[in-house]
Amino acid sequence: MSNPVINKSTFDFLKKLSANNDREWFSEHKAQYELAKENAEAFMDALIAKMNTHDQLENPSGKKSLYRIYNDVRFSKNKAPYNARFAGYLKRSKPLLRGGYYIRIKPGASRIACGFMNPNTDDLKRIREDIAANYTDWKKILNTKSIKQNFGGMQGEQVKSAPRGFSSDDPAIELLRYKQFWFEHTFTDSEVMAPDFLLKVNNTYKAIRPFFDYMSDLLTTDSNGESLY
Repeated sequence: MSNPVINKSTFDFLKKLSANNDREWFSEHKAQYELAKENAEAFMDALIAKMNTHDQLENPSGKKSLYRIYNDVRFSKNKAPYNARFAGYLKRSKPLLRGGYYIRIKPGASRIACGFMNPNTDDLKRIREDIAANYTDWKKILNTKSIKQNFGGMQGEQVKSAPRGFSSDDPAIELLRYKQFWFEHTFTDSEVMAPDFLLKVNNTYKAIRPFFDYMSDLLTTDSNGESLY
């Protein structure tokens, strides 16, 4: 499969949509939207194929991995009918493979991310217990050269004090406060439209594997190290 690029026309459409975020304008430019959407879907198809050479994803196609461009304004203060971006999420094959990948194509604000955005209650408890017991291993993984170079550090929401069942004096309290375990990498517009963007995204995602491999081992075993599956 050839490596598709994000076209300048796709960026131009998103810029115009951001400046003209109303249903009448969108209706008049629906053909441009369809072309931009096809471009984004083709890119995602190629990304899924590329990543499945070194990982296993649940996503069957680029079309099914992209979020809708239409905003749900029913319960939002932002009444703009459209979200001027193409974004999607790639799921690793559960239960054995854990974590996921996010991508957003947006003029001036393109980024990719990966990790655990909303771990369930049982997973979060298991993660925190492991952080407390193996704090040194966690520091080593988070300081892995590939992770530091591509993502800097771990991000995500944190509780304000010590989580229930843990002491504020715990040496690992800085990590124990996390309830999301997320890594991000931003791209300029010129980088997104460059011929090698697909390869850059794929290689950046590859850099998170030491963390994903550790988390998969952790979340598919109990506290005694016995397999759950």
